[in-house]
Amino acid sequence: MTDMENCTHDCSSCGADCPSRQNPESMIEKLNDLSQVKKVIGVVSGKGGVGKSLVTSMLATTLRRRENAVAVLDADITGPSIPKCFGLKGMAMADKNGLYPRETKTGIKVMSINLLLEEETAPVVWRGPVIAGAIKQFWTDVVWGDVDYMFVDMPPGTGDAPLTVFQSLPLGGIIIVTSPQELVSMIVSKAVEMAKLMNIPVLGLVENMSYVQCPDCGKRISVFGESHIDEVAAKYALPVLGKLPIDPTLASACDRGIIELFGGDWLEKAADIVENLQ
Repeated sequence: MTDMENCTHDCSSCGADCPSRQNPESMIEKLNDLSQVKKVIGVVSGKGGVGKSLVTSMLATTLRRRENAVAVLDADITGPSIPKCFGLKGMAMADKNGLYPRETKTGIKVMSINLLLEEETAPVVWRGPVIAGAIKQFWTDVVWGDVDYMFVDMPPGTGDAPLTVFQSLPLGGIIIVTSPQELVSMIVSKAVEMAKLMNIPVLGLVENMSYVQCPDCGKRISVFGESHIDEVAAKYALPVLGKLPIDPTLASACDRGIIELFGGDWLEKAADIVENLQ
């Protein structure tokens, strides 16, 4: 029996000495020829509704304020929120070279499925392979130009769409967004284990909706119960990169498309980690 006949198609346990084992092929897609992206960072959540797009938008804004060239690839195809956060409307343009991202008021480049729909409220009712293809095309067919830091707003969970991002884009690391509920420790564990399985570094955790701060006395109130993020971070030896409050001004900034005007230094530590990526 030949080596190929012995192949189990799982290189971690396979004993066959086949060419695929000696020279495993990368599944990373080729970037558009007119683009250069230095660092790609995924923003991940184990489940929806924890503010992943808010954190992505704020991180992009924070890095842009430091005079970096920043882009956001909205890989959450069925639940795109990024254009709304930045107040972007209308269709993206294209020519023979490819698609062109829209730019926000401060110059952050954005590509999202909502910038390719005539109606932004139209549902994207696609099966997994079509969604995966769209995510890849946002990398291969978009003329991003020169970008220092690209943030990928990942689809929630650990299914087919996030797997496409992990396998197809050259992620330098991921940031996991979570919330204070005790259930979250299990959800975060799934995201950490998936990243470990895909050999992608976890840069740290960000907790959204961590507390409400009284405008009169300054006392912090844990609306969703006591935070467990420090315990989860310690379990996996990960840093806590920020704790965002429940702040009506942040929600309003997203709704009005002016997230670039947010105040507060909640994500400065996260931005430091990103800038220090090797």
